[in-house]
Amino acid sequence: MSAEMISLGALGAMFVIATALPINIGILAFIGAFLVGTWSLGMTEDEIFAGFPVSLFVTIVGVTYLFSVAQRNGTIDLLVRGGVRLVRGKVALIPWVLFGIAAVLTAFGTFTPAAVALLVPIGMSFAHRYGISQLMIGMMVISGAHAGAFSPIAVSGALVLGMVENTSLGIAPATLFFASFGFNVLLSVLTFALLGRKRPEPVEPTAEERSGVDGAGITWRQGLTLVALSGLVVGALVFHLEIGFLALAAGAVLTLVDVRGQAKAVDGISWSTILLVAGMVTYVGVLEEAGTIDAVSEGAAGMGAPLFVALLLCFVVAVVSAFASSTAILTTIIPIAVPLLLASQLSAVGLIAALAISTTIVDTSPFSTNGALVLSNARGVDRDRFYKQIIGFTAGIVGTGPLLAWGVFVVPGAL
Repeated sequence: MSAEMISLGALGAMFVIATALPINIGILAFIGAFLVGTWSLGMTEDEIFAGFPVSLFVTIVGVTYLFSVAQRNGTIDLLVRGGVRLVRGKVALIPWVLFGIAAVLTAFGTFTPAAVALLVPIGMSFAHRYGISQLMIGMMVISGAHAGAFSPIAVSGALVLGMVENTSLGIAPATLFFASFGFNVLLSVLTFALLGRKRPEPVEPTAEERSGVDGAGITWRQGLTLVALSGLVVGALVFHLEIGFLALAAGAVLTLVDVRGQAKAVDGISWSTILLVAGMVTYVGVLEEAGTIDAVSEGAAGMGAPLFVALLLCFVVAVVSAFASSTAILTTIIPIAVPLLLASQLSAVGLIAALAISTTIVDTSPFSTNGALVLSNARGVDRDRFYKQIIGFTAGIVGTGPLLAWGVFVVPGAL
C-alpha cells in the first residue's frame, strides 16, 4: 500500500474514532503523525515536529489569554455595550457591522487571521451576552475577512495576481475582488438566515462579568486594557507585528498591574482547541511530506474534460484547505490550473475566482486558524457540541460552496 493511501486511511480513522469516542482528535493526530511518519515515510522526530504550527499556537494562546484578561476586568462587557449603543440597540445589525469591519481590514492589507483574531473575541462575547448564535457571529466574521481578502493590495489578492502576472492569462483585479466579495456576502446572508432566526434576548451577566462594569465610568484597569487592545490593533495592522506575541505581552502587562484579579486568567486559554489544531496541522505536514496533497491535486488536473476537471479541482482544494493553509493551497493549485486554462476555453478569471473562493470559504474549519479562533473564543457553550456544529457548518460549505462557485464563475464562461 502506498504512503498516500496509508496517510489518507489514517486520517479517516481519526475522524471515525474522534466522532464515536470522547477523545480529542488532536491526540490521535499526533499519534498518527508519529506512526505514519516513522513507519511509512521513514521520517525522523525532528522532521515530524517541523510541521508543528508554532505561529498558530502562539496566536491562539496569546489572543485567548489577552481576551481572558479583558473579560475578567470587564473590558469586553464594556465593548459589547458600546457596540449595542453604536447600532442604537438593534442587536441584529452587529453581525453585519463585524462583517463590514473585517472586510475593510483585509481589503486594505490585513492578513485574514489577524482580522479574525481581533474581531472574533468581541463578537463572541456580544453573542453570548445577547443570546444570539455564536456560530453565526464567528462564521460571519470569517466571511467578512474573506470578502476583502482578494483586493489587489490584500495578501491573498496580491498572491494570486502575482502568480498569473507572467502568464498570458488576463485577470482583472477588480473582477477577482468583487467575485470573492459578492460570494461571501451571499454566504453571510445564508448564514444569517439559517442561524439568526432566534430573536436576540439579553442574558443576565455573571458575577465575573459584572466585576468592574457596574460603576458610572471606566475603571483605570479597563482604560489600560483599551489602550493595550488599541496597541494590538496598531501593531498588527500598521507595523505587521506577530499578533500572538503582542497579545501575550499585553496580557502579561495587564496581569502584572492586577495580579490578584488576574490570578486565573491563564485558565481562559483554550488548551483543548490548541491540542486539536496543533495535532491536526502537524499531521497535515506529514501528508505533505508523503506527497498526498500534491498527488490528489495533480491527479485531478490530469483528467480530461476541462469543465469537469475545474469542478473537481474546486472540490479538492476545498477539502484539503479545510485541514491545511489556504495560502499554501492557493500557491499549489494556481500553477496546476494555469496549463488547464491555456489548453481550454475556460474563463481564466472565472476559474481562478472559483478556486480562490473554494480554497478560502472553508477556513471556518476548526483545523484552520480562523475556525480555531472561533472555537477557542466560544463562551458558555458545550465545547464538544460547538466543535461538532462548526464541523457540520464547514461540511455544508465544502459540499455546496465549490459547486456554487463553479456554477457561477466557471460554467458561464464555458458555454
